[in-house]
Amino acid sequence: MSERDATALVLFSGGQDSTTCLAWALDRFARVETIGFSYGQRHAIELDCRARLREGIVKVRADWADKLGDEHTLDIPTLAAISETALTRDVAIAMGDDGLPNTFVPGRNLVFLTFAAALAYRRGIRHIVGGMCETDYSGYPDCRDETIKALQNALSLGMARPIELHTPLMWLTKAATWQLAHDLGDRGLVDLIRDQSHTCYLGERGARHDWGYGCGQCPACELRAHGWHAYVGGGA
Repeated sequence: MSERDATALVLFSGGQDSTTCLAWALDRFARVETIGFSYGQRHAIELDCRARLREGIVKVRADWADKLGDEHTLDIPTLAAISETALTRDVAIAMGDDGLPNTFVPGRNLVFLTFAAALAYRRGIRHIVGGMCETDYSGYPDCRDETIKALQNALSLGMARPIELHTPLMWLTKAATWQLAHDLGDRGLVDLIRDQSHTCYLGERGARHDWGYGCGQCPACELRAHGWHAYVGGGA
């Protein structure tokens, strides 16, 4: 197998989904690099969680330690500058007139995946892994499977090189995502994700819940909490 086929680049925000995707990639590829984005998000604290997660995940399974490669962080401040959203402004989270929550940052995943593909091209990587999901999610159109498949085609054509976008969580509920973490790394990975990852849109890490840290009221916390309770209750 060539190095291009044996290496993956994981979109790694420091949240539950991206950490689960990192474990999924470490289970399947010989080498895994990570990439995160600083775009003026209110919950920028998620970026600070990545180092602890990377340090902890290689202790979950001994074979993962030699696989985890470089970490990359890209600054994209323009994304916040052109976005009037609850993720990039200090405003209350609410539903918009278009039926989407005002936490939707237009084009965010399209931009993230395009930058990731550009980095992957330079580093000779074919596989890109993201935590997009359209099962338990906030309704963002750039998380849909149809969107990801269309972008994969566009990126491959535009770079004249095959790019494969993997979305292992696309059809999983949040409970099933917790279960996947358990299947990949047993209780050690579940505990790491619960205690060290960050999902809360408000960047709140003061309150410790049974499912982790967060405000407990924003859509991200509600999804995570609901999934946790279904997981521990055997409803994954």
